[in-house]
Amino acid sequence: MARQIAALFALLGGMIFLMLGGGLQGILIPVRGNIENFTSFQLGWIGTGWAIGFTIGCIIVPHLVRRAGHVRTFSTLTSLLSVSVLLNAIWVDAYFWILLRAMAGFCFSGCYMVAESWLNERVSNEQRGTLFSVYAITTMVAMAAGQYLLVVAEPQKDTLFMIGAILYALAVVPTAISKAQSPAPLTKVNLDIAGLFKNSPAAAVGAFLSGIITSAWTNFGPVFGQQSGMSSALIATLLAAALAGSVIFQYPLGKLSDIIDRRYVMVIAGLVGIGSGSLMTVMAGTENYNFLFFGAVVLYGGVIYSIYSLAVAHANDFADADDFVKISSGLLLVYGFGTMVGPLMAAQLMDMIGPVGVFTTTTIAHGLFATYALYRTFRRQQAHEEDRNDFQTVGLARATTPESYALDPRSSPEAYQLDEDDELPPMPPPVKVDLN
Repeated sequence: MARQIAALFALLGGMIFLMLGGGLQGILIPVRGNIENFTSFQLGWIGTGWAIGFTIGCIIVPHLVRRAGHVRTFSTLTSLLSVSVLLNAIWVDAYFWILLRAMAGFCFSGCYMVAESWLNERVSNEQRGTLFSVYAITTMVAMAAGQYLLVVAEPQKDTLFMIGAILYALAVVPTAISKAQSPAPLTKVNLDIAGLFKNSPAAAVGAFLSGIITSAWTNFGPVFGQQSGMSSALIATLLAAALAGSVIFQYPLGKLSDIIDRRYVMVIAGLVGIGSGSLMTVMAGTENYNFLFFGAVVLYGGVIYSIYSLAVAHANDFADADDFVKISSGLLLVYGFGTMVGPLMAAQLMDMIGPVGVFTTTTIAHGLFATYALYRTFRRQQAHEEDRNDFQTVGLARATTPESYALDPRSSPEAYQLDEDDELPPMPPPVKVDLN
């Protein structure tokens, strides 16, 4: 038992290093790009590049793992992450950075999936709910801590890129030295947009709009802070406050959705997003970044990081229990399409009206989200109480993969079973080395 617990903490430790590096790179790239006078259009495509890479990774990485194994795949992807962040420092060019950001997104999705499959193998079904909550909170806290690394050095220098590379290199250590047998193959994704929309139109549209909202904020929140004259510490606090809002409000919103129609809670979340974003817009015009402003940021983050979880919960109220991973993974890809649109939309509006264009982008999407959810309440009755699953908090949607849903306690054990036509390639025998 003690050995299992130690292995579990080792894997979480590897994820902490990965999220620290991801949090740092996520805030450093747009800040440094703005310093280098990249246009909003270029910064938008850098954000879209990440989304494209991450979404493709969710589809391709399971096949890579089947061919090369978990350890080799994870080691390769973390090595490429270190290379990508160092290349950001070596060659500062907007279009080259788009390619590097796409590569980083691809690698991140693969690293998440491999680590999560290992975590799932470590626990029983009874323990999975606790582990999933710990994992979700750990990733969010580590991401926020990584963002604060922006204050360690000046972003116009190369030191922070080197720190990011070191963190990615450290992330591979726990899995590389693990003696545990590789877990089952990764969850494959089959995208059926028509089926998703038929199952739950509100969830499908909500997942797409959630992608727009989240990606607009995560990619241009740092740019807003920098163009508004904030210090590096204040920019990190801006993003951390939004993450804190997710930790504070995701569970209460979810539990409220267990009591009343989830679509009503989606409407409430959309209205809160409109109100908090509008308040931030007004206060940004006065450059008065006080406790009221950051209180609005906490509310803002509380809904932008929660509405995707509400969409997933609503979709699965109308799906068979055995289809949880399939439905949730499909919604994740729809969300991924939204994350490709969000940065480009925000870039256009920021060019037109200035830094507050990021809030205009999310306000439009929040408004559409609330309006469509309300419309759907008149078109369909809520699911019967016996068919509704209890809400489960989910980590950052931009750090969620199909494997995250196999780890989710709402999934069935069959999520990890092989298809009849799936056979794992035989692993090569261990090499024995005579050291005498």
